[in-house]
Amino acid sequence: MINLTRLFPVLAIVVSVVAVNFPQLLSNMGSAIVPLLGLVMFGMGITLLPADFMRVFRRPAIVLVGVSLQFILMPLIAWLISKSMDLPTIIMAGLVVVGACPGGTASNVICYLARGDVALSITLTTCSTIAAVLLTPLLTWLYIGQSVDVPVLAMIKDIMLVVICPVLLGVLCNRFAGQFFNRLKTIFPLVSMLTIILIIGIIMALNHEQLNRYVLPVAIAVILHNLLGFLCGYSIPAALGYDRQTCRTLAIEVGMQNSGLGVALASKYFSPVAGLPGALFSIWHNISGATLAALWAGKQEPLSKHA
Repeated sequence: MINLTRLFPVLAIVVSVVAVNFPQLLSNMGSAIVPLLGLVMFGMGITLLPADFMRVFRRPAIVLVGVSLQFILMPLIAWLISKSMDLPTIIMAGLVVVGACPGGTASNVICYLARGDVALSITLTTCSTIAAVLLTPLLTWLYIGQSVDVPVLAMIKDIMLVVICPVLLGVLCNRFAGQFFNRLKTIFPLVSMLTIILIIGIIMALNHEQLNRYVLPVAIAVILHNLLGFLCGYSIPAALGYDRQTCRTLAIEVGMQNSGLGVALASKYFSPVAGLPGALFSIWHNISGATLAALWAGKQEPLSKHA
């Protein structure tokens, strides 16, 4: 897991550079983004069992806090950053879509590295993914529906098809054919990483002509979005009295988005340019998440509760 986490941003940057300089290699693959994301979500599903969905009933309060912070803070922060930086409407749309997405599967790996509560991390990712069916389209409409047309029903349908259905199929495969899929489980993290990198490359290739104009403001907005997510995701639970391990877990869940979903939705329903925030977020949040995990893992003091 550590090697994959370290390799991801490096490979993503290399593929991005190649895609920008040789866009013809990937620019005709725009229609593949949605099915590629479905493959990633299936990979998430085969790591889960029905019992994982029942964990929410064991710790309902903290799960509610985590999911609420995820969907309240991140789209709001995205909108505030976009307004304060006077970003173009289409870039704001992409950033808000990323903010309105559920937690990313990479957050579970980062949580493990940061000595967080991995079971809670998996529960929060699972719950926010389910909630995203309705909340992602509705929050996108709430924040940018006055500026651009937001096809809420079509987005709901797409999230069902490319997120929920592949995850549920993966869960069923794991439940009833777990032995058969054991070998796949060991390679799917690599498959998922390479798939997300390919999606990033496609978006970069599609936007190669606009990158000089947009890449710096989008990069600044993405970094601010992610870091503020980490900060608020930690400080608010801490103010509520939760222990340090739980605060670390929530910070990672709130700050790390399913940016692959953000890329797929933004590029399909708005424009390839709108997928740029999600593509840069995919690269950056793995760098920042791994850095944060290294800092936290290096602290040897016990994770005593002060709740």
